[in-house]
Amino acid sequence: MVSIRPWTSQNHPAKFHAKSWFGSTDNSAPVTLRTRKFITNRLLSRRQFVLDVLHPSRANVSKSDLQEKLATLYKTEKDRVVLFSFRTHFGGGKSTGFALIYDDEAAQKKFEPKYRLIRSGLTTKVERPSRKLRHERKNRAKKVRGTKKTKAAEPPKKGK
Repeated sequence: MVSIRPWTSQNHPAKFHAKSWFGSTDNSAPVTLRTRKFITNRLLSRRQFVLDVLHPSRANVSKSDLQEKLATLYKTEKDRVVLFSFRTHFGGGKSTGFALIYDDEAAQKKFEPKYRLIRSGLTTKVERPSRKLRHERKNRAKKVRGTKKTKAAEPPKKGK
């Protein structure tokens, strides 16, 4: 005969912590890197590939850790390695993304999108007024003629 125990606060499944379900979240646990679809792209002066990261006993691996490992693996600087589009597979333990390794900084600045250059710290973000404010200024300036256009582009005074 099977005995059925009622739920108590000690054995309720919602009370279990993540560590007991998913094992340890040890950051020193081993990580395996596998490359697929490796291409040496001479036109863009880079190496590009799909990177599979196997991390069975870790929640995830940071991009900076992966950058360091790939830089030592491919004998290049850490700053020339670009990682993006990483997705963790359902159930964890495996993540897949793209990796690019540029030959030099000039090629990286020439071919990388601006947002990824800002992420990697090669350029700074240009601060400009919001889109709504720019449209309001433009429409105010359309209502005036001649040299007054620059004055009309400024926001109206609150006192008047």
